[in-house]
Parts: sequence; C-alpha cells; structure tokens
Amino acid sequence: MSSFSLLSPTDLYFLREGTHARLYEKLGAHPAAAQGVHFAVWAPNAARVWAIGDWNHWSDADALAPRDDGSGVWEGTAAAARPGQAYKYRILTPGGEVLEKADPFAFQAELPPATASRIWAGTHDWDDAAWMASRARRNALDAPIATYEVHAGSWRRGEDGRFLNWRELAPLLADYVSDLGFTHVELLPVTEHPFYGSWGYQTTGYFAPTARYGTPEDFMAFVDHLHQRGIGVILDWVPSHFPTDAHGLARFDGTHLYEHADPRQGFHPEWNSAIFNYGRNEVRSFLLSSALYWLDRFHIDGLRVDAVASMLYLDYARGPGGWIPNVHGGRENLEAVHFLRELNTAVYREHPDAFTVAEESTAWPGVSRPVETGGLGFGMKWNMGWMHDTLAYLAEQPVHRRWHHHRLTFSLVYAFSENFVLPLSHDEVVHGKGSLLGKMPGDDWQQFASLRALLGYMWAHPGKKLLFMGGEFGQRREWTHEGELEWWVTGLPGHGGVQRWVRDLNRRLRDEPALHRVDFSGAGFEWVEADDGDRSVYAFLRKAEGAAPVLVVSNFTPVPREGYRVGVPLPGTWREIANSDAAQFGGANWGNLGAVETVPVPAQGRPQSLVLTLPPLATLYLKGPH
Repeated sequence: MSSFSLLSPTDLYFLREGTHARLYEKLGAHPAAAQGVHFAVWAPNAARVWAIGDWNHWSDADALAPRDDGSGVWEGTAAAARPGQAYKYRILTPGGEVLEKADPFAFQAELPPATASRIWAGTHDWDDAAWMASRARRNALDAPIATYEVHAGSWRRGEDGRFLNWRELAPLLADYVSDLGFTHVELLPVTEHPFYGSWGYQTTGYFAPTARYGTPEDFMAFVDHLHQRGIGVILDWVPSHFPTDAHGLARFDGTHLYEHADPRQGFHPEWNSAIFNYGRNEVRSFLLSSALYWLDRFHIDGLRVDAVASMLYLDYARGPGGWIPNVHGGRENLEAVHFLRELNTAVYREHPDAFTVAEESTAWPGVSRPVETGGLGFGMKWNMGWMHDTLAYLAEQPVHRRWHHHRLTFSLVYAFSENFVLPLSHDEVVHGKGSLLGKMPGDDWQQFASLRALLGYMWAHPGKKLLFMGGEFGQRREWTHEGELEWWVTGLPGHGGVQRWVRDLNRRLRDEPALHRVDFSGAGFEWVEADDGDRSVYAFLRKAEGAAPVLVVSNFTPVPREGYRVGVPLPGTWREIANSDAAQFGGANWGNLGAVETVPVPAQGRPQSLVLTLPPLATLYLKGPH
C-alpha cells in the first residue's frame, strides 16, 4: 500500500487541541487521482489497521501505517480503490480482538441494514447563489420565521409505499411549503442511522446523509431546490449520544475512544446509547467537523442541536450514585459546556448568516446568549415550557380552563430571557400522546375550533414558530414513521379549514412587522387583558417601531362574547385581519364585520377602547391605525 498524507503538522495540532473544525478534509476516504484512494483514521489504541473493501475482496491486502508523531492516526493509499466501492476498517485491538468498523468520516454509507461505508467523490453544481446572498436577512432574529418540521420517510411515500428519494421529494415539499407560506423546513436527522425507527436520532454516520433517500448528490440537489424556491433548510443534529452498534463508534479501536469508559458518564440510561467524551480533544474536533461539514458542503442554513439538557447535566436521567460530579462537586457537565461554546463560536465564525438552535428543556441560563457574556452561544432555544403549559391548558375542558388561566400567562414572565422558538414538534404527537387535534377536548366542532384558536395564539405569541408535519391540517391519528401522513383528510372541511388557517397565519406573520420584528424583547409585546380567567379571554398587543400594532384576542371557551371591551392605545379604525372562526377556515363566521372603530371610553388603563364580538374558541387579530 503506497502512502502520502493529507494531514499537516498544523492539522494534527488542532486535532489534538480539539478545535479542528474541518477534519473531514483530512480523515476518511479521499480519492487521490491516479494514486487510488487515501484512507486515514484515528485509532490510537489499535495494534493494526487495514482498509478492506470491494476492491481487495475484503482482505488484509491494504494495511494502514501509524504516523510516528503520536497522533493516533493510521493512513495509507489503496491503489485499486475507486469511488462508489464499499469499505470498512479492520482493526486489531490491543487484546487481539478483530473489529470491522464503518468509517467515522464516511461521506456515504450503504443502504441499511448493510453497514459498510462507501467511497464518495461526488459533486453538485449549486444554483442557490441568490438564496445564499439573502439568507443573512432571512435567518435574522428580526425576520419572520415559521418552520415546517419534516420526517423525510413519512411525509409522503411513493404509490407502492416506497421512500421517495431526495430529488422526488424536493419539488413536492417545496410546492407545499411555499403554498402554505412556511419560511424554513427542519428535517429530523438525515445522518446515517441503522434503525429507521430511531428517526435518525441514533446516528452512526455523522458525515453521511442516510442512503434511504438517495446519494449525497441527491441531498445536495434537494437543498439547492428548496433554496431556489426561497425556503431555508435546518437539520436536526445529534452530538449528545450515539448507538452502540458493532460497526459504529462505540469501542472503536477496542477501547472507549469516543465515549466515556465509566458507564456513569458514558452510558445513556434513557436511550440505551453511548455518550460522547467531550473532555477528549479529538472527539470535540470530530463533532465540530461534523457540524461544519453540513454547513460547508450542503449549504445548510441552521442546526437544531438535539437533547442539549442531557449534555449539560451529569445527573440527567440518573439516580443517586449513578453519576460522577464535576471537579467542583456539581452536576454541571463542564466539558460539554466548553464544547457547546466552541461549537457555536465555530458556526457563527465560519457561517455568520446561518444559525444554531438548542433543544434545551431546563432553565439553564444564557443558552441563547453570546459566549463572550457567559452564554452558550446558540442563536435560539426551543421554548419547551411554553409548549408544555399551552398544551396542558388546551387539554382541559373549557369549563375548567378558568382554573388554569395562569398557564398561558406564565410564558410571558420569561419570554424574553432567551431567543425562543415555539415548538409544536414531533415529540408531542408520538408514544401515545395523540395528535394535536386529538389533544383538544369536546366534539368535532370544539376540537377543530380549539386547534385553530391555539395556532392563532401561537403565531401571535413572541417567538419564532415550528410546527410538525400533519399539525397544519389537523391529522387525526398519532404520527407514525411507517407510512405517510393522512393526506386524504385535507379534502374534508374541518381539516382543509385548519390548513387554510395556517396559510393565512403565515401570510400575516410575513406581512405584519409587529408580529415578527421584535420577538425577543419586551418592547414588542404588551398585555391588554391577562386576568380574565372567568371568561378565559386573553388580549395583547404586538408592536414594532414604525409599524402598525396588532391586537390579538383569544377566547378559549365555546361561548361567544358580545360587547367585550378591550382597551387600545390609538384611536381610529382597527381592521380585523385574521379570525379563526371565519367560514373559510371551518368556523361559524362570528366576528366584527372586518373592522371596529374605537370609542373614547377608557379600558385596561388605555384612553380608547374597542367593543368586540369574540367568536367561541377563536383567536382574532386586529390591525391598528398607523
């Protein structure tokens, strides 16, 4: 086996330091023109390493050589290897065990249940220059962002139930998302995963799009197509844990290389998986490189980082005695904090027009605050508290909601402590939780009306929006990854009405600066009525400098409220620009005939007021004078 090296002394320095963010250019399988394919793998405790694959009939003909610099990297060039061929690393451990491992830096993998890597040398001619030039504005914190969360394998299927590949999926999804007015698509993890039922959250290939939906070039074409249609693409990314499949990262060179050796640190009891050792510098370089790879090579616009809470707390999902305190005796995982800060620093340094989002379910301070001020450096954070409280409130029978009125007001106590995304995600419609529509109590009319009222309230509440597929038309059954969504129901009046309502909400979100420009500051929000628990009515203003204010009123009882007085700051005509009870959305057409004039009667501390008709189980938007 002939050899040359892609790794410079500088590469090795940053690898060992834990800050190399583009190791994918150096490690893995890289075609080397007429010389074949160069292989390089980090396996510091291996006794011997071979590159085995289709070209050498999976034999030991191509041994890799260890570098003599103590880096733990083995490398070599296989002259007969070619792009498209399957391969693995055969590793002889110090104890004499023989392992066959997929390449941690593989750019392509075999179709599961096969587990080998593939040599990849594909390219794509990008046509998304206009999007890339404009995405800083589209991804900005003051931009209207409404994200449609998608699981690629179960959004739509082919006629025979087969998976659609990325090139088939792209125009269908782009047409649908554009029609409904969503600004971004967020994909459940597309990194290669052996078990389809994990939805991608048990990742083995941190640099390889899953082969279930096509090649890396196909996925590039998918992203390119969505960008050309003006739609951003966000990826779920999972640096918190990984599965222990024999071909994966676990015990990679016969030792606990990527994961902690002590199960109190290295084993995740909730997900039966391994936990990355963030204190090992080379592991941090691996993860940083994975994050940057998707942004560099696939033009991804944002990374939603999964399960951040499980990374931050050493005692996450562990009982007394089941975890090891940090050096100060605390429960905080200081090494994970260091890694997350490095991650966000690297992303925003290299791609300042992209963003990161944390799925973090605790009150850890400063998740979406800059690293230099002591924060973790994420651009945004999922508001899990808002989600939990809002769904718990809506699950109550309307007659009982008066006793739970504070559940909806509480989110505004902390709404501006982070840059929040409001998620109604896949996690809320699986594992026996039912669909969004199914969570609403009452008969059909009440369920559909309550769902529309909820979505109207959500789209007006401070924070960016995220809705999992199927929720936009009120799918009845709980989501399942086997098969596609219940598309047939969209032809029914109630479901089609919800879908039309979401389209209208997205248009209002885009068209009204007051609804999106100041999502992360109290300057953009003002309570008008927060205490009317007896009638389960909430009213608030959304504001932005230089824009007309929008008054939002929600009535969460099935009783219409006529003559309901609401104080407003400005005299004149307030136009009813959205009404979830409109007939086109499946409602009964209660409302205010398109506009209401103020009267000089003070209310709720304001000099003018509106006398409104509040439809039952409905949300209204009224645009003020400007």
